[in-house]
Amino acid sequence: MSEKEARRSGGPSRAGVVTVGDVQELMRRKEEIEAQIQANYDVLESQKGVGMNEPLVDLEGYPRSDVDLYQVRTARHNIICLQNDHKAVMKQVEEALHQLHARDKEKQARDMAEAHKEAMSHKVGQSERHSPLQAFAKVNSISPGSPASIAGLQVDDEIVEFGSVNTHNFQSLQNIGSVVQHSEG
Repeated sequence: MSEKEARRSGGPSRAGVVTVGDVQELMRRKEEIEAQIQANYDVLESQKGVGMNEPLVDLEGYPRSDVDLYQVRTARHNIICLQNDHKAVMKQVEEALHQLHARDKEKQARDMAEAHKEAMSHKVGQSERHSPLQAFAKVNSISPGSPASIAGLQVDDEIVEFGSVNTHNFQSLQNIGSVVQHSEG
């Protein structure tokens, strides 16, 4: 097995669950490859500034005698191979990050569904007990044309529930602001 194949097979398995550690390992490999690429560019720079595209023959078509042709050709070859390896590792990093974020998004959706279910069961439990709902806020003023005005709120109305905010979990008006912010659109 070549070194390139060994690197590729060393990535996270597609069937397995990707962890943050897997992404960190891929990032470490990416940084190693970048360091090797830079080292090869340094070799080219040490050869009188010969880069990736400068000709290795003189004006008469003979090999240049002022540079080590073998070293330049080897460095150029290594750079090209390492750039391909870099692209492959970056693709693995991208896929791993997509999997991590997708899993986190699914977890967040499950948590939200569970919180909603719990809130609904709490609401049902409250209505079964026939306990009077307590207000946690009182409307002091309404701006004309505001969403509150359009919804029909009036001065001195008492708020007993706003989205998921109620007397049991209300701490400040920022709670209401975050509910509105998450409900936009």
